Amino acid sequence: MIVARWMTKDPAVVGSTDTLAVVRRMMDKGNFHRVPVVDGGKLVGILSDRDLRQHTGVLSRVKVNGAMTAAVVSATPTTMLEEAANLLVKHKIGGLPVVDRGTLVGIITATDLLRAFAETLGTTEDGVARIDLSFEGSASELATIVQLVAQENGEILGIGTYRGEPTEGRGNVAYLRLRAADANRVARMLTDKNFAVLTVHP
Repeated sequence: MIVARWMTKDPAVVGSTDTLAVVRRMMDKGNFHRVPVVDGGKLVGILSDRDLRQHTGVLSRVKVNGAMTAAVVSATPTTMLEEAANLLVKHKIGGLPVVDRGTLVGIITATDLLRAFAETLGTTEDGVARIDLSFEGSASELATIVQLVAQENGEILGIGTYRGEPTEGRGNVAYLRLRAADANRVARMLTDKNFAVLTVHP
């Protein structure tokens, strides 16, 4: 998935010569925690709620350019969500302006990424469960799993693998997002077929 699908388009912006008091009112009214700084159509910085708190008591006397972060870490609309998440973690920030050919077109936050990943894992849709299995096999075994789920009238919505926690004795883990009348029944069927079911997330 790419950033364009999950970003907030055309976000509110401020200019570098606005006062922090103006920004505080904007953030409070819009209920957001960071705002891009744009001068002459160009992204020149970003200002966060944390930046404002460092100037409590003098917000009306300090301008944006005296508090903003000028070295902006940004994404593009086609940046993959995984890469965006890595940037947030690497730079310890909560959001990324999204720039397309030099123009600010959106902003994506850690909350947006969590929503995207929650949807991917099927945690936001009623009637969708996730089954995690220990998996050291091949693509053909994944195909077998899909066929077995279909035999139980289950509908596979997504499938993937990730590396388990070594401290828990897990190697590769395959996860299935599926819609089924009884996910636990599907899990028991997979166990009967010698697949090692780790967890079922209803």
